[in-house]
This record gives sequence, C-alpha cells and structure tokens, in this order.
Amino acid sequence: MDTHLDQAQEPELAKELKQEQTLRTEIYLVLSALFRSAPSEEVINFLKTLDIEASESAMQKAWIAIKQAATQSNQEALENEYQDLFIGIGRGEVVPFGSWHRTGSMMEKPLAEIRHDLELLGIERDEQVKEPEDHIAALCEVMAMLTDEEDALQQAVFNKHIGPWFNSFTRQLEAAESANFYKSAAQLCEAFLTLEQVRFSVNTKSSKHKLKIDVKNVTDYE
Repeated sequence: MDTHLDQAQEPELAKELKQEQTLRTEIYLVLSALFRSAPSEEVINFLKTLDIEASESAMQKAWIAIKQAATQSNQEALENEYQDLFIGIGRGEVVPFGSWHRTGSMMEKPLAEIRHDLELLGIERDEQVKEPEDHIAALCEVMAMLTDEEDALQQAVFNKHIGPWFNSFTRQLEAAESANFYKSAAQLCEAFLTLEQVRFSVNTKSSKHKLKIDVKNVTDYE
C-alpha cells in the first residue's frame, strides 16, 4: 500500500518541483531585467500587478516593497535613477560587477573565471551586450538558463560567481543616495539570493553524465 501511495505522490511532487523551477527562473529573469537597464513600462506593469502570497517571509516583504515602489514610480525618474546609480559620469554610485566587489578592481580574475566557465557551459555572450560577463544582470541571466540543469551544476556556478559578493552589492545599493525604486530592487535581490545561498549551502551530489560539463571543471578552475 505504501508503494501505491508513493507512486500516487510522484506526479504531484514532480509538478511542485517544476513550479519551483519555473518560479526561480522567472525571479532570476526579473532581477536581470531590473539591473540590465532602467525598468521598462512592461516590467513596471508586471510588478504593479503582482499576486503576493499571504504568508510572511523576507521574499513576501520584498515583493510588497517592490510592488509599492513600482506603483509610485514614473518612467523618467526611473531612467534618471538608473543612470545615477549604475552609469554616472565615469562611474555610478553602485558597481554591479563581481570583480570590483571581490578584488576592488574591474576586469580582474573573477571576470576571467566566469568567461572560462561560460565557455565550458557553451553560453555565448550576445554581441549587443556591452557589459562584462560578471555584471549582476548577466549572472542572473546565466542562472535562469541553468535552472533546468542538475542542482550540482547550479550550485557550482552560484557559489563561485554570485555567492561571494551579492551581499556587498545589495548593501552598496541600499546605501546609495540616488536609490529610490532601487532600494526595493536591492531588497528583492538580497532576499532571493539569500534563499538561493541557503539552497546551495549543502553538498549536492551529481550524476555527471547528465551535465553539459563536468562540475569539477567549474569548481577547480584556477
């Protein structure tokens, strides 16, 4: 009888896992869109109409904050805010690049490492994209692409290329003088990536024949 019960539960479990995977993909893509450029009218309208779960959590509070910020926003102010925060004259108030947060300089070893790993993954940079590959938007986009891969590969990429510096980035953004709407974006980024960090804090075993690349190639690159 237990066997029949387990078999009956399998489709439901698979459905839940698929829903979780889809949600994670969508959140990574939202973060990528928010940090790639000033949010478009389409993104703002999406945020305004969010259906937020009732149970209290860091993610719930972050969604409430960004929904409210989107509702109160206007496009010109958003574009000016993004310009001041991330572009500026010479450099914006906030640096969205992993190399800078990890080494204090741009174009350092962390950038070489992500370029190496993206080559192993078979992920090519779009010719229209000007930013280096260690930009937070680019890394969130990579993670969105990997959510249907095994946890071991996702873990290796996240722990190596996002985990070490996202807290530094979100703290810098929250403290920036020009941040208004983007304070809520920082809150969402911090809440979600912290959940992902917890998710990937355990050792995940891998059946490597299913991976596009050997996880060891990512984790051991020097």
